[in-house]
Amino acid sequence: MKLAYLDCPTGIAGDMCLGAIADLGVPIDYLSAKLNGLGIAQEYQLRVQSVHRQGQRATKIHVDLTNHHHHERHLPEIEGQIIAAKLPPQAEAWSLAVFRRLAEAEGAVHGTDSHLVHFHEVGAVDALVDIVGTCLGLDWLGIEKLYCSALPTGGGTVRAAHGQLPVPVPAVLKLWELRQCPVYSNGIEIELVTPTGAAIATTLATDFGAPPPMTLQKVGLGAGSKDLPIPNILRLWVGETTAKINHPIAEAVTVLETQIDDLSPQAIGYVFEALFKVGAADVFTQAIGMKKSRLGTLLTVICPPAKVADCEAVIFKETTTLGIRHSKQQRTILEREIQQVETDYGVVGVKVAWSKKGAVANVQPEYEDCAELARREGISWREVHRIALQCWYAQKNSSL
Repeated sequence: MKLAYLDCPTGIAGDMCLGAIADLGVPIDYLSAKLNGLGIAQEYQLRVQSVHRQGQRATKIHVDLTNHHHHERHLPEIEGQIIAAKLPPQAEAWSLAVFRRLAEAEGAVHGTDSHLVHFHEVGAVDALVDIVGTCLGLDWLGIEKLYCSALPTGGGTVRAAHGQLPVPVPAVLKLWELRQCPVYSNGIEIELVTPTGAAIATTLATDFGAPPPMTLQKVGLGAGSKDLPIPNILRLWVGETTAKINHPIAEAVTVLETQIDDLSPQAIGYVFEALFKVGAADVFTQAIGMKKSRLGTLLTVICPPAKVADCEAVIFKETTTLGIRHSKQQRTILEREIQQVETDYGVVGVKVAWSKKGAVANVQPEYEDCAELARREGISWREVHRIALQCWYAQKNSSL
């Protein structure tokens, strides 16, 4: 699995993320071509510069605005621009999730619905470029999971669209609160984490803290604008998971729940498909009794924190619910991989999980692979499942 780790000793901002992306070799021409699909080609230019921060080289990205009369944007307009741009699917999903998380935080700060938030500077062209450009770059690099260090709080004040604000600014604090993000003071009393940078980290990062176990392949260095007592550089580590970690992995998940009493069971079946398509880890229902003795269905969705906005969008679109409950939980999962086995009927993927001591803990042929072969060959699903298991164990024993 391809991993990335945001190492943020002096914080995180959108342009720092974009600089680290460019430093890792993502072509600027590719980013510009895709970003122009947002309909903002006449409003900005990207400029790349090699700079030094406290003697260390890094890449600085400048978003030079060519039109300084930008109108305020609301979330629906930004979503429309992103969808109309025809970005790669993962980059589009990430970009939408980041802006939705940012709108949620801004809405909470101002006491209004996220769709009514005036984005001011975070909805301006430079933020669109920073957020969408970062998501494009991570997708181009093939990143499957992103992790992030704890974030420095900074201090002092900063001037924004609503006047002079304390640092961390309210939107950043709300983003940290929503994600339960670990923070600390590094003694530098300026703005170190911007709303754009905080939205990227709190939306896309699987977890915060120490780097995950990985084989480090490359590091991208994205420069901040100011000179600080320590090098003002965001370091984006890229690597792969080490072979066979072989111990349970703890990860944060979000649990979404809602009860429904006025929807066809067939529609709920479709909801399952739609939720898995946008990245839900698990979906299940339970029969429940509701007020006035009505029979209902409790829909529960388990998903990575970065997929909450996408899963919520599906639930609101495809069901009649008016509200969704959130809870943050930790789950422990076994290390696993899909291994391919050859049977007389065709290839079947087999999911293999390992226990803490490296012993095989569970082996299960993939349902869809077995179903496809059963339909094609006119035999039972159970027979394909049995043969796939038999072939896997035979293959394992022959390799010993």
